[in-house]
Amino acid sequence: MNSEYYAVIFTSTTGDDLSDYQEWSDKMIELAKSIPGFISVESARSTIGITVSYWKDLESISNFKRLADHRYAQQRGRDQWYRNYRVRVCSVERDYSFP
Repeated sequence: MNSEYYAVIFTSTTGDDLSDYQEWSDKMIELAKSIPGFISVESARSTIGITVSYWKDLESISNFKRLADHRYAQQRGRDQWYRNYRVRVCSVERDYSFP
């Protein structure tokens, strides 16, 4: 990509009760994809989970954050799924890859 865009980096450690976790994780990815300004998402989970979503602008990120289903998933995360998590919102100034 040539122009500046944003990354939301979500790192987490899950707890013991993961009932409905995968269903809601998949639902949040599909919901994010429906928001204008969403670019893509990458995710990996081992001991620590890392999900990075990419967005055109800060307004798009805010629009996703305000959705009722997203707020519900956040609350479930705090109450049930996660031991801890951290969210970072970053401006991406360069993007390159190999090959």
